[in-house]
Formats: sequence, structure tokens, C-alpha cells
Amino acid sequence: MNAPHNPGTQSQLAGLGLFAQGNLGVPVLLVTILGMMILPVPPFLLDVFFSFNIALAIVVLLVAVYALRPLDFAVFPTVLLVSTLFRLALNVASTRVVLLEGHQGGDAAGKVIQSFGEVVIGGNYAVGLVVFLILIIINFVVVTKGAGRISEVSARFTLDAMPGKQMAIDADLNSGLISQDDARSRREEIASEADFYGSMDGASKFVRGDAVAGILILSINIIGGLAIGILQHDLEFSRALEVYSLLTIGDGLVAQIPGLLLSTAAAIMVTRVSDAKDMGAQISAQMFDSPKALIVAACILGFMGIIPGMPHVAFLSLASVCGGIAYIITQRKNQVEVDRVELEQGQQLQEKKDQLKAAEVPEIGWDDVQPVDAIGLEVGYRLIPMVDKSQGGELLSRIKGIRKKLSQEVGFLIPSVHIRDNLDLMPTAYRISLMGVAAGEAEVYPDRELAINPGQVFGKLDGIPTTDPAFGLDALWIEPGMKDQAQTLGYTVVDTSTVIATHINQLLLKHTHELLGHDEVQQMLDILAKNSPKLVEHLVPETVSMTVLLNVLRNLLRESVPIRDLRTIAEAISSNALLSQDSGALTAAVRTSLRRIIVQNIYGAESILPAIALDPAMEQILLKSVQQAQQSGFSDDIVLEPGLAERLQSALIEAAKRQEVAGKPSVLLVSAPLRAVLVKFIRHTAVEMQVLSYAEIPDDKQITIESTVG
Repeated sequence: MNAPHNPGTQSQLAGLGLFAQGNLGVPVLLVTILGMMILPVPPFLLDVFFSFNIALAIVVLLVAVYALRPLDFAVFPTVLLVSTLFRLALNVASTRVVLLEGHQGGDAAGKVIQSFGEVVIGGNYAVGLVVFLILIIINFVVVTKGAGRISEVSARFTLDAMPGKQMAIDADLNSGLISQDDARSRREEIASEADFYGSMDGASKFVRGDAVAGILILSINIIGGLAIGILQHDLEFSRALEVYSLLTIGDGLVAQIPGLLLSTAAAIMVTRVSDAKDMGAQISAQMFDSPKALIVAACILGFMGIIPGMPHVAFLSLASVCGGIAYIITQRKNQVEVDRVELEQGQQLQEKKDQLKAAEVPEIGWDDVQPVDAIGLEVGYRLIPMVDKSQGGELLSRIKGIRKKLSQEVGFLIPSVHIRDNLDLMPTAYRISLMGVAAGEAEVYPDRELAINPGQVFGKLDGIPTTDPAFGLDALWIEPGMKDQAQTLGYTVVDTSTVIATHINQLLLKHTHELLGHDEVQQMLDILAKNSPKLVEHLVPETVSMTVLLNVLRNLLRESVPIRDLRTIAEAISSNALLSQDSGALTAAVRTSLRRIIVQNIYGAESILPAIALDPAMEQILLKSVQQAQQSGFSDDIVLEPGLAERLQSALIEAAKRQEVAGKPSVLLVSAPLRAVLVKFIRHTAVEMQVLSYAEIPDDKQITIESTVG
């Protein structure tokens, strides 16, 4: 049965919902603060507001303690500002009541101020003044000043470290370790961290100014109260001093104690390490993980406790407590070690049983002949935890991400990576093999992180010098605690799993054409046949053989051309197969059909394409050389005298460097007969350059010749 429709009830519920969600809570609080500064507040409401102020400070302090990371309480600077304004408004309201009604007695300004004036400081205004000044000194000189300095330094270091962190995110994204959404969330977290520490740097000034305002308000209240009590209410000097001093000091203590709590919360927030752990768990893990400190402390306290004249009970009790905690920690560590030894012994026993069981096999078969792995990764025994998910290893998931990203880019499924341990390697070394042949190897430090010098850093680090195995850049193996310092200096810092995964990614990119075989091509044709059955039926084996098609696809991959658009490739081969069955000629025809994707991969969406061209005289020499090679039966080679070949290589290197300095891609634009032979010539040199023919430039693109090679 439906409830009756009541618009008034719905509007009231909507209003309560807005208030509960904070849409009206903060504006109402700010209007209340403004009203407290302007309008008189009765003592009863003062008691309520003072109690609310203390409760708010306690809640904020506890939230700061239990926050796992500083960014979990990112609204803290705003809360600090609002609470400071609320506390100052209370000071204004209480000052008005104290000066107007203070001559009537201690409860004229409310029970809270009276309690702090009589109970907390014992009714002695001299003691209260000393306590108030001590609180001001603690808040102003110690807590607030230290927190402000930490906020300033943290904000500066966070801003300096942003470029390095952004480069690390880009490196993880390019290697396929993270997705676009993960990269976006990490960038937002870095920006939020910089905003938080910048806000904390300014918010700490609020608390500092609040402490100064507390001293000024105390002086004004006492002087004004004496003047009003003596001149307007005919009180004696001693009576006026006692009444107004107690009220003023009680008022100051009520305001300064929440202020000290908020200052402490601010100091806790800026001194926290960005680690997703509770503060109690961090203290327990870092201070009481080793019993050595507690044992030494117990010995020192015990020695002080037996000295004549010392408080024996206090020191000896604390020595016993420290010794007991150290004993408990030692017993716990011994039990963990015993469990580990028992586990290792059980594993060794199981291995022996497996070996004995394997030794009983009398005959061998074809199953004992292991096929060659397309992609293999061998690791030393100290790197085994990195590939073991049960031990928290992340390398398997990162390799899977690399395979997925690379497969999507090139257009066929990259084979799985077969991982095994190899006792012949160094304990911390690894080796990457392709088709059973070692393609790369390096030594890493699993308990350290790699700080890579991208080319411009602003200082030096302590670490183990090395070279990045993926790109050959200078790098250092550093302790994990030095990561923030390294990023601040401009280094790109990655963990060991990322180093190995990036190395695998670079080798796969370089040797993608070697991973493509007949089976992969057949699977690609089967997928294409679902949408274009006639095209596939006409292509293989009617037009070309599977081997010719495989060679064309390998040629494209060797020159970093993706083969995702298999339909265009098949149509280009079908159109040109009657003219030639040579895989090189068919590759050139396919490249012409794929010219848009080729140019887009190099230049992006630019409409003006800067390129390098050959000098006409040099081009004529090379064309004659190609003709001579074709007459000799070597269609893919050029015959050049050594001096000319060396000068051509030097000129290409210089032109590529000029393009790199200008921030433009290095592309050599040549006539179609020269493209294939120059690709082969450049592949055997140290030149990083793409070679395009004029036929491979789309009609809607404009070419600008930046330099000529002659």
C-alpha cells in the first residue's frame, strides 16, 4: 500500500538531506560565526559553543591520527581555517560577555569559563596566567613553528619531485604496466598531494596568528576589565583584578586548549609518511620490530633504579616492562624463524621425494624433448619471489600487461613468456631468450630501486652505478627510502619488476617479426574470413602462398609497421600479385596502401611533414649502384666503395642529430627503388632513422625538406 503523497514532508526531508550532506552545514556555520562576532550571545549558548569547539578539536585530532595517508584528510586545511575562525568568534563573544557582566561574579560568562577559571587553575589567577603563557609558548614556538616549517619544505619538495613522478607514470604507461585510468588517477593523486602541502603551508599561518591573537585578547580583556570594573562598577582594584583575571584566563584556556589540539593535528598530518598504514601500526612496526633498543633501555633504567637516592620503584618498574616486551618480541621472532626452517625442510623433503620418483622412470619419450620456447625468461634463485604470486610477486602480471598492449599494437597475439629458474645464473641475474637464443641479460637488486638518469638531473645520489638494461641509460641502484629524493633531483625511479618488464618489452618490440609464424598467420586469416570470406579464399593459396604472405608480414613488422589492418594488406597483395610474386615488391605495394597509418605512427596528426632528402647527385649514384646489384642478382643490396659508404653513414648521422635537436622525427625521403636498399643499409648502422618513399606520402600531407644528404 503506497504512502500518501505529502509535498511538505518531502521538502522537509530534502532539506534535512542537504544539511546532512554538507550543502547547508558549512554556510550555516559561517553565518553563525559572523553572528557571534556581531550579536550578543547569552552565557548558556557560550557554554554550548565552547563545548562544541572542544569536541570539534578532539574529533579532528583523532581523524588525523587514524588517517592512513595525509591525502585521506585532504580537507584538513579548510577545517583548520573554519575552526580557527570559530574560535576567534568565540573569543569576541566571550570578551563581550566578560566585559559587560564580569562584575557579577565568576559564572557571568558561563559555566565553562568559570570551570576553567576555578577548577583547572584552582582559582589562582597568577597560576592561570603562567599556565596560559606556557600553553601559548608550546603552541606558538614549538608545535606551530615546527609544523609550518615542515609544511613549507614538504610543499617545495613535492613540487620539485612532480616532473620525476610524471615521467615514472609515463614510463609505466608506455611499457603497458598500467592503464590510462591508472595513469590518470596517479597524476590526480600527485596534483592533490602538491595542493595539500601547499594549503597546509598557508593553513599553518592561521594557527600561528591565532596564538598571537590569544595573547593580545588576554591583555585587552584584563586591562579593559580593570577599567570597567573600577570606573563603571566601583569595584576595588584587588577585587576587579581577581574577577576579571580569572574570567579572562579561563576564557583564554578554553580557547587555547582546542587550538593546541588542532596544532598537534596539523603537525601529525604534515609529519606523516605517505604510506597506507595506520599510525599505530607504523609505530609498532618501526619502533618495536627489533628488541635490541628495548633491551638496552631496560639495562639503563635498571642501572638508574639501583642508584641510591633515585626513585627505585619507577625506574625498576619501567625496566621490567621494557625487558618483558623485549622478551615477547624475541620469542615471537624465534617462533617465526622456527616455522620458516620447518617449511624449508618440508620443501626440501618433498623435492627429494620428487627426484626419487623421477629417477624411477625407466624409459624416456618424446615428452622429455622440450620444444624451444618462443619467449623465455630465466631468473636466478633470489629473483624467484618476483615471479611467485603467493609471495607477492608482480612480474607475472606486468608481463601479461606487456603482451596485451603489444598484441593490440602489432596486430597478432604475442606468445606466452615461459619462466623458469636457472641455477647457472648469478642469484640476482636474469636472461631473456627468443627462439632459444639469448637476446638480453642483466643483473638486478630485488631489494633496491633503479634511479635512471633521463639526461638532466640536479644532483648526485649514493648508490650502485649501473646501466639501464632496456635503454642503455646511466642509472643507480638506490635504497627504497631514497626514492623521493631521487625524483626531486630529476631521476626516474622504478622498481626491479618494472626494470625486467621494460627490458622484455623493448626486446619484443625489436624482434616482433621473429615471433610471427605460419600458425599465427593462419589464425589471423581465420579471423579475417569471418568478415571477408571471399577475400581470404582468393588470397591463399590461389593468389600467393602462405610463405610469401608470411614474408610480407614479417617485412612490415621488421620496419615497425603494424599488421592490424589485415584486410588492406590482403587487398594490396591481391591487386599486385599478378605483377610480381617477390615478397619485397609486394611489401612495397602494401606499404603504399598503408601509407596513412605509417605516416601517422611517425608524425601523428601533423599535416606538414619535415623530412630529409638525398642530394640529386648522391641519389643518381645510389640508383646506378642498385642497377648494378640487380644485374648481378643482388636486388636488395647496393654496391658502394668503402669511402663513399662511410661518408653517407656520417651524413645520415649528422642529419638525424639535427632533427633530434629540433624535436622533429628523423625521416629520410627517397625514390621508391632506393627505399628497400637504404632501409637495409641503415639497419646495419647506428642511425635511428625511418625511410619513406615518395609514393608512401598521403595526398593530403605537405612535405618540407629540412636538409639534404650528399
